[in-house]
Amino acid sequence: MSAHSVEDIKRDSARLRGSLLQSLADPVTGSLREDDQTLIKYHGSYQQDDRDIREERRLAKLEPAYSFMIRTRTPGGVVTPAQWLKLDAVATGFAERGLRITTRQAFQFHGVIKTELKATMQAINAALIDTLAACGDVNRNVAVAANPHLSAAHAAVHAQAAALSEHLLPNTRAYYEIWLDEQRVAGSGSEDEPVYGERYLPRKFKIGFAIPPFNDVDVLAQDLGFIAILDAAGALTGYNVSVGGGMGATHGDPDTYPRLGSVVGFIAPERLVATATAVVTAQRDFGNREVRKRARLKYTIDDRGLDWFRSEVERRAGFPLLPARPFGFAHNGDRFGWTGGEDGRGHLTLRIPAGRIVDGALDGRGEAVRHLSGLREIARLLAQAAAPDDGRSAELRLTPNQNLVIANIPAALRERIDALTAEYGLDGWRRANPLRRNALACVALPTCGLAMAEAERYLPEFVAKVEELLARHGIPGAPIHLRLSGCPNGCSRPYLGEIALVGKAPGRYNLMLGADHRGQRLNTLYRENVDEAAILGALDPLFADYAREKRFEEGFGDFLVRRAVVSIPEKDIRKSIPVEVVA
Repeated sequence: MSAHSVEDIKRDSARLRGSLLQSLADPVTGSLREDDQTLIKYHGSYQQDDRDIREERRLAKLEPAYSFMIRTRTPGGVVTPAQWLKLDAVATGFAERGLRITTRQAFQFHGVIKTELKATMQAINAALIDTLAACGDVNRNVAVAANPHLSAAHAAVHAQAAALSEHLLPNTRAYYEIWLDEQRVAGSGSEDEPVYGERYLPRKFKIGFAIPPFNDVDVLAQDLGFIAILDAAGALTGYNVSVGGGMGATHGDPDTYPRLGSVVGFIAPERLVATATAVVTAQRDFGNREVRKRARLKYTIDDRGLDWFRSEVERRAGFPLLPARPFGFAHNGDRFGWTGGEDGRGHLTLRIPAGRIVDGALDGRGEAVRHLSGLREIARLLAQAAAPDDGRSAELRLTPNQNLVIANIPAALRERIDALTAEYGLDGWRRANPLRRNALACVALPTCGLAMAEAERYLPEFVAKVEELLARHGIPGAPIHLRLSGCPNGCSRPYLGEIALVGKAPGRYNLMLGADHRGQRLNTLYRENVDEAAILGALDPLFADYAREKRFEEGFGDFLVRRAVVSIPEKDIRKSIPVEVVA
């Protein structure tokens, strides 16, 4: 990284322009200048290289095989069939390894080379989707309960989330000048940033919206969470507000840790934007800009106190937060198969292992699937059947658990869609057990520069071995939430897994146990820096005890806590139960 600090780079960037145009035009290297590697994140991209061949290229005296990951900004993960087809074309024309659904309901494209980076960005924008603020020290893609068509309240929540995403976009025109050839005008480089200021936020910022009883967004893992409160008739009355969630940590550094959000009050729907702006600007002004690993909102709150932070938010917003309303979560997974909405239309949730949509991947039976081709055919079918936009058109919706909802489907198309999902191997959720259906993994190797161990590529193998253990003890259908992460930064939200592996070194992980299946309790370290044999050896007797002594419908994490196999520290219990919850 450059000798300049990240704070200096942001301040001196002419509102995120830097020398990106010069870096992109440099034909000598596939890399960007060092400062520009920081700035391009705000445009939705990370510079990476293929770590599988890094050493080979070094020995051949070649620079690393640089490429770029691009991430979309798609609030709530909503795309039309026409947009899907255009993004499919981007994936097949410019990227490697197909489309990938992230845990923030965005798409990622991997393996885009520098000379094709601008063309790829323009192709994404041609689909009326952008990548602005998908990365960097700003508010990232806003996560929302996956299917707003289930009820009028779901639609209202999604609309407010989308509006908030627009409100919190950076005000600079740099993105449009660099990627879309917008003409630079007087004042460019000094645009007013009323929310972010000249140095933007101290670190990344994440917002999520949940609609109880489902917590598919893991709302308490977000810097800022909005928990929808519905009345007896199902109408939206407002939101409980949670602050200070965050999954990232650093191995061996007790000053860093995952934290669940603390519920600080209730607001009416019309006060949502003012409340969010108050939280974001308070973090802008008081977040730690000296030590980046302690710059997230959770540390600001823990260092200054929750009561202080609540008062600061109320002062900036200009109104008090009301007492939080009771709420309850049933689980934090997805509901697979068909569900019906209030208007009679259907919504089909498909399992997409690790979010990777490709042709040729192996399913749970070892058979090749054609997910990319199958979803292309489904999108074509839906595009052809599209009616005038009356708010009832079919859509494809990414879930925060890396899955996909084919949403708003009229009854006349269900049989055809079922046939296509079967033909292209997209119906794997029907045969998969709960462990396989709920498992999450980050990208990790070979492209992520932070990865210490495998995650996405290791997931199928590890799941199969855990399945063998569960079957041996007579509980093959145990609904255990498993999460794999290649490093402690937490993109797959590993600290909310009943079982989680957090990468420590090649082939070695920290084994974390004891979260619940509702996203309301963190797990804790059970075995440190162990290999696969040690992990399976540790799980084997625990599964035996669970099979023999679990209570009716008791989750694995709840069982481990009840039997004191793992001990959740008192401070984590306080953070994990923000208000009284109801069934």
